[in-house]
Amino acid sequence: MLAGAAQAASLAWPFPFGLVPGAPVWWLQLLSLGLLAWQLEGCRAGHQWRRAACLGWLFALTWLAGTFWWLFISMHTYGGLPAVLAALAVAALAGALALYYAAACAAFVALAPASVAWSATVFASTWLLAELARGVWFTGFPWGAGGYAQVDALAIFANTVGVYGVGWIAAWLACLGASWQREPLVRRRWSLVWIVIPAALLIGLARHGWSRPAGQLGVTLLQGDIPQEEKFEPGTGIATALQWYGEQLQEAHTALVVAPETAIPLLPQQLPPGYWAGLRQRFAKPGPSGPQAALIGIPLGNASEGYTNSAVGLAPGQATPYRYDKHHLVPFGEFIPPMFRWFTNLMNIPLGDFNRGALGQPSFDVDGQRLAPNICYEDLFGEELGARFADAATAPTIFVNLSNIGWFGNTVAIDQHLEISRMRALEFERPMIRATNTGATVIIDWRGRVLRALPRYTRGLLIGEVQGRNGITPYAWWVSRFGLWPLWGLALLAVAVAAWQRRRVGGAPEGP
Repeated sequence: MLAGAAQAASLAWPFPFGLVPGAPVWWLQLLSLGLLAWQLEGCRAGHQWRRAACLGWLFALTWLAGTFWWLFISMHTYGGLPAVLAALAVAALAGALALYYAAACAAFVALAPASVAWSATVFASTWLLAELARGVWFTGFPWGAGGYAQVDALAIFANTVGVYGVGWIAAWLACLGASWQREPLVRRRWSLVWIVIPAALLIGLARHGWSRPAGQLGVTLLQGDIPQEEKFEPGTGIATALQWYGEQLQEAHTALVVAPETAIPLLPQQLPPGYWAGLRQRFAKPGPSGPQAALIGIPLGNASEGYTNSAVGLAPGQATPYRYDKHHLVPFGEFIPPMFRWFTNLMNIPLGDFNRGALGQPSFDVDGQRLAPNICYEDLFGEELGARFADAATAPTIFVNLSNIGWFGNTVAIDQHLEISRMRALEFERPMIRATNTGATVIIDWRGRVLRALPRYTRGLLIGEVQGRNGITPYAWWVSRFGLWPLWGLALLAVAVAAWQRRRVGGAPEGP
């Protein structure tokens, strides 16, 4: 459990001492996962797979609860759910997701061969299967996947294998270190070959640089800092949002201005007379410095057709405004899973049941750049963003994230989400600009580096230049065509080979 807590801390250091608060700690992630692998080594002698499952479940329970504990704030502070029920809900979610890792640890102990390198491969593959299952099944919730702790280290391989592949490499290294004392790593000459050649190939692909510059775009990113408890309240948050965002949109001078998720917290038909028409008119003609465009977070729809969490793009020469509807919705916050309406009825969260937008929606063309909006935690699903890269000629040149993390307070949720956006930039070699209500409002370049940032929980504008990029990374190529199936296939193949070997040599009797 201590190792699991360290895994959570490695994703975004939560303490104001020792290390940089909010920063990922790559070596701590390797160390904590290595400690789990070392404990599993003790289960191998008697094939104690049940004990291994318990160890894996406790590790993952602590890791996951320590990673997204801030869900308590959204349910209790802003949703009105009693504190005991909110805490139990977080624990239940962490405990259910931890079952994937319990199964991974049990499978590893049951199947792991004697060879250190091959044993590490089996461990990394079972761990990858657990990460994929958590990230895909039941709409998926891969927040806090181990690969995100490596955004400043092993993520140099992200443009080839993606965050899950980075997590596989981290798990392989962690297990290798944990079992080093058991036997020499290389007992036969061919063992060195199958380790070194793939490593050299990955390094070569990672260092290639698959994208190229595609021009500059001046941007203004708005951070309204509307208190979450007031955001949807008439006379307070709504009035403040309409006034402040309206003024900033009217006065912006850059080629693009971006307002965050639900910056305009009302449907267009609910806005004061002339408000929405005034914004459309403002961006219908070029400004003093040339054509200008706006991307604004706003809910759309009506009672008969349903509602969407959307971003509307305004630009000169449009017949109709550009529209992006959020595709990957948040369970309980944006849609209600079957048989759970009783749970959402216990909370008072507005705008809680949206329609889902299509996957791979068109980009928003602005000044020669193709902008790919994503809303809130949609940037957590790289395989879904990758659907836009099937055709290099229409692939996005810039990612734009519109978020409101105010639901989770001034916590490490902001830092964790920032690292997620940085990982997407590395995978696709695309800049990511983020306009948020409370933070982190930043400009991230194609190498995942934060170039400019606003202080969190302040009201202000972030003005800067963004360099768009063209070109397709290996990760973008294969994930746009096959999704995550290549990773599923390779991991399952490794496990199947290990199971065949175990069956061929005959397993030892099961221990307690």
